[in-house]
Amino acid sequence: MTRETQCFVRVAARLSFSGAAADLGLSQPAVSQAVARLERATGVRLFERTARAVRLTAAGVALLPYAEQVLESAAAFASEASRLARPVIHLAYPPLAGPLAARIARRMAGRTPPVAVELHPAGRAAAAAALDEGQASAAILATPAPARFVTAARFHVTVDHLAVPPTHALASRGGVWPGELAGLVVLTPGGRRWEGLPGHPRTVRDDDFAAALDLVAAGTGVLPIPHLLVRSVRRDDVVFVPLEGAGLQLTYALAWSRERVTNELLALVQATQDALWTR
Repeated sequence: MTRETQCFVRVAARLSFSGAAADLGLSQPAVSQAVARLERATGVRLFERTARAVRLTAAGVALLPYAEQVLESAAAFASEASRLARPVIHLAYPPLAGPLAARIARRMAGRTPPVAVELHPAGRAAAAAALDEGQASAAILATPAPARFVTAARFHVTVDHLAVPPTHALASRGGVWPGELAGLVVLTPGGRRWEGLPGHPRTVRDDDFAAALDLVAAGTGVLPIPHLLVRSVRRDDVVFVPLEGAGLQLTYALAWSRERVTNELLALVQATQDALWTR
C-alpha cells in the first residue's frame, strides 16, 4: 500500500490530483485509482471532490499524519536496508594509528563501488579478541602479531620522546640520553622490552599509552613515547622531552584472520599500503 499512501499524502499536500500526478510522475487517472484503492481498503472517504476543488474529509485529516509516518518509516527501512547491503569493514586500531586509520577509511570510501570502514580504537588484546570473534575484519597490531593472524603492510613508528612528570629532574632538559635513565622506572606498554634502554622496566597492560601517561603523571615512572602521540596529546601533568640516540621504534602491521578473507579485505590491504606511501 506504499504507492497508495504516497498518492494520498501528495494529493493532500497539493489539494489537486493533477498536481500530485505531476509531482509523482504518474498520470492523473493512476493517482485517482490509487486513492480510490486506499479508500476501499480503509473503508473511509479521504477527499471531497467537486468540479472546482479537492479537500480533505474529516477522516482524511485524521489519517494524514499516520500516512506520513508510514512513508517516513518506509523511507527509513529502505535506507537502512541499503546500508546493510553494502559491504562494511570493521577496522580495530591503536589510538596512535588513528591518522592512518582515517586515511584508510577515506580511501575505501573513494573506491568504486565504495566500501564503508567503521573504525574501532582498541588496544592489542581487545583488537586480537575482536579478530578471533569476527567482530573486526582487520586490525592494526604491534608486531610480532599472534601467529594465527595473517599480516601485511608493516610500518614503523619512531619512539623519540620521554614522558615525565612536570616536577621531574629531566622535565626542563632540552634532550635526554638513554644512559640518564639508569635507576629510573621505565614504563613498557604491552609488555615489550625497550632493547638497549637502561632502567627498571615496569609493564603496563596492553598497548595503552593513555593509561601509561596516567602513571607518568602519578610519578610511577617515565615513558618512552612515539612522536605521533606527542603531537596529539595535550596534558598539563606530563612533559615530553626529546629522547636522543635511543633508536627506538614500534612496528605495526595490518592483521586479519586467514579464515575470513573477502574481496573487501583485500581492497583494505591495498588501501593501507597506499595510505602508508601517500598522504
